[in-house]
Amino acid sequence: MAASLLESPFLSNRQLFSTTHHSFQPQKPIPMYYCVPFSRSSSACPLRLCAVGENVDSLALPPLAKVVAEDSVQDNRVSLERSKDRRKVVKLAWEKLVRWSRYWRSKAKTDVLERTKKVVVLGGGSFGTAIAAHVAHRKAELEINMLVRDPEVCRSINESHCNCKYFPEHKLPENVIATTDAKAALLCADFCFHAVPVQFSSSFLKGIADYVDPGLPFISLSKAMVVASKDKKMANSVQQLLASRNMRINTSSDVTGVEIAGALKNVLAIAAGIVEGLNLGNNSMAALVAQGCSEIRWLGTKMGAKSTTLTGLSGTGDIMLTCFVNLSRNRTVGVRLGSGEKLDDILNSMNQVAEGVSTAGAVITLAQKYKVKMPVLTAVARIIDNELTPAKAVYELMNLPQVEEV
Repeated sequence: MAASLLESPFLSNRQLFSTTHHSFQPQKPIPMYYCVPFSRSSSACPLRLCAVGENVDSLALPPLAKVVAEDSVQDNRVSLERSKDRRKVVKLAWEKLVRWSRYWRSKAKTDVLERTKKVVVLGGGSFGTAIAAHVAHRKAELEINMLVRDPEVCRSINESHCNCKYFPEHKLPENVIATTDAKAALLCADFCFHAVPVQFSSSFLKGIADYVDPGLPFISLSKAMVVASKDKKMANSVQQLLASRNMRINTSSDVTGVEIAGALKNVLAIAAGIVEGLNLGNNSMAALVAQGCSEIRWLGTKMGAKSTTLTGLSGTGDIMLTCFVNLSRNRTVGVRLGSGEKLDDILNSMNQVAEGVSTAGAVITLAQKYKVKMPVLTAVARIIDNELTPAKAVYELMNLPQVEEV
């Protein structure tokens, strides 16, 4: 029996099994069928069982294949209708957004820009220069005065219309002028933008205090994309002055949250740079920045900030920019620290201020005051104080207790 099953089951007349296998011999010969597609141009067409020698091209579509083909067509129609419905929903949502935008633009006030005649910018650094140029472009009749300390920068702005120290290849608008005379700069100003690095602010402001009108609005440029003020009317006025096609300005009443995020993101950027300098990879970078954002949120909320502020544009948005962009001064300091350079050598070679260096110690003081554990930002402060090497700091952070994510 086993041997006979290994023999060829077909004879020349296509009968199934040999006549010697009586127990398996059928009453009539059974034709052999093959599955062939009706259309050779498509791999997804219905299949038909046809006998050997049967003419495929002349076959009529069997009932089962008709059902399959009809179902396929119906499925395609349903899919097409769903796609059309989805496109309609998306189009409708976009049209609603555009109508909403037009409505609010029609209601937006422009009287602040219209009545503003003079704006003064304190400081001649990169951000101050950028804001001066931006406001100058808002209205050609505006007088923009930049109060600077460097006579060379003052001369290049007035004579060549460029900041030779920070933007030597970018022309400034004709209505931007520079001066080293505080009295002349502040006289009859409608708004004052403060763009002096925080560690120099106190001495700078003391030097100009006698020339400041008590009613002059001061706007700190440490966070210029979000205007935060307890005075909603003032925040809206600054928003009108700055907002344009190229710059979106949000307003907020959470001054504490905006200030905390603006200060601590610089320290976190140094930590991000250290990770880059040590070549620890993308996963380590993501973990560190996420942990740093949590630490900023812990301290900020303890100090009265809103968590929505710390996860918004002035919080997470600014943190991503500062931590991941190569132009960031604080990140650059971190990269060089992680690469083995000494802090003094790094700072002496820079023509811009990395504010996170001086802010790190203050952050730890606040953390102790509000009883908040901030391991990443504390590690940065210890590195800056030369108490830990970057590699040692990473080792100690990795050996902290494994805890539940908060």
